[in-house]
Amino acid sequence: MKTEQLGPYNLSWPEGVFPLGGDALALGEFATVRPRWRVCDLGTGSGVLLLLLARRAEGLSLTGVELDPLSARTARNNLERNGLAGEILPADLRSVPLPAGAFDLVVSNPPYFSLGSGGSGGAARSEEHCALEELCAAAARLVRNGGRFALCHRPERLTDVVCILRASGLEPKRLKLVSHGPGHPPSLLLVEGVRQGKPGLTIEG
Repeated sequence: MKTEQLGPYNLSWPEGVFPLGGDALALGEFATVRPRWRVCDLGTGSGVLLLLLARRAEGLSLTGVELDPLSARTARNNLERNGLAGEILPADLRSVPLPAGAFDLVVSNPPYFSLGSGGSGGAARSEEHCALEELCAAAARLVRNGGRFALCHRPERLTDVVCILRASGLEPKRLKLVSHGPGHPPSLLLVEGVRQGKPGLTIEG
């Protein structure tokens, strides 16, 4: 079992659950969140994004959706261990039985590699079980009008991400590229869309 301290919270995960990484940490800081918002993490893994958001805003209503049974149990245990009320649904995000428009914020650290792309990140990083279009469609259904969907991805898929968000009714409003340091090319893309938002994209430094 590995552990990491995230502010006031302690994250633990066993072998076989996707480990904590810099992408999740960056997304947890990037996403817009307000006190008492209803938050849903699609493909929550260990529940790390729920903990990261809970440390930024009080009174959040936390929901995670996770297909892998071991990861779902880990996320549920992490919420309970840290005294956070929430619900972890062991379900496919494409057909999860949650009401439409139920959330103020949906977040996701999704698979990065499309089928046939030649990219390799292991099973947890391939779109074999959930394509980007399906993820954005699920987020668009779950978030209220005016609510937000924030995700991280690879910079080379910027065009795919922005086009699919808009086609799903999630207007891209904020975008940030992250690199490992000066002189290094961007290694991470952070994007936030607003359900039925007006056009207009802010590029953040």
